[in-house]
Amino acid sequence: MMVIAKAWALKKHFDGFPKTSDFDLKKIELPNLKDGELLLESVFLSVDPYMRPYSRRDMKEGDIMIGTQVARVVESKNPAFTVGAFVVAGRGWRTHFISDGKDLQLLPSNWPESLPKSLALGTVGMPGLTAYFGLLEVCKMKPGETVLVNAAAGAVGSVVGQLAKIGGCKAVGSAGSDDKVAYLKKIGFDEAFNYKTVKSLDEALRKASPDGYDCFFDNVGGEFASVAINQMKKYGRIAVCGAISQYNDSVPQKGPYVQLPMIFKELQMEGFLVTRWNNRREEGLQALLKWVMEGKVKCHEQVTEGFENMPMAFISMLKGENLGKAVVKV
Repeated sequence: MMVIAKAWALKKHFDGFPKTSDFDLKKIELPNLKDGELLLESVFLSVDPYMRPYSRRDMKEGDIMIGTQVARVVESKNPAFTVGAFVVAGRGWRTHFISDGKDLQLLPSNWPESLPKSLALGTVGMPGLTAYFGLLEVCKMKPGETVLVNAAAGAVGSVVGQLAKIGGCKAVGSAGSDDKVAYLKKIGFDEAFNYKTVKSLDEALRKASPDGYDCFFDNVGGEFASVAINQMKKYGRIAVCGAISQYNDSVPQKGPYVQLPMIFKELQMEGFLVTRWNNRREEGLQALLKWVMEGKVKCHEQVTEGFENMPMAFISMLKGENLGKAVVKV
């Protein structure tokens, strides 16, 4: 039978905030399977901040938008994959696709029936692993330390705070609405504040931790990072994970310089991509899965229904309208 896939293409490069008119819905006829191939249908698709800067760096106009999905095997001529199996794939914004299996990752075999498979795009997936390796390997957090994270109610930040608590640390989070702050308190953050409504960011950080911060997990960059760096403790560690405050700027921001606080406090500041630890992916996923099943890590998802709403879900996530991980259910 002939399968017609739908896919979202980048019609024109984003200028400032993405608009729905920057996207184009395409129909793609898929060929019949060859030996060794399988046909998959996307069940959940991810929208993530990284897609904004990566689209500029890696994509041409007309390309299918980059991204990851949880997909189900519909037809298989590959003995390694049975029909009905669920996988994580990085095939962009499409409803159906053909694969030779090499680019697919099966969900962990001990994935419980009761757990939504969409979590493989969030807490028990790339964002969770980003929090896990960023805290353990880059921040090298130790029990008794104080961990600061911004965009704390997002897919990565919400896991960072909870892993800090599991690791015996004090967790301080910043988020952009009172609902988000209430959510952070509910999932165990020691201190949380709304950066949009505090009179002074400097004061809010000082009040949340008068002695300063050992670890700062930075998802935002920009002004927040410039203020926070002055409140690091001696030998503090800063993991630079994202810079969402700058992703939609047409003109680059000019910020203060980091050298003086880094010298005086002998800080370490390191940028990282989660792919560095691909060889330890299984270790990270099993740890996260265990904590989720034990109730030590809570997950919240912002689910948008309908593949046709994918651009809208993406734009809404970039505006911070999501609580926890933003996903699209086909």
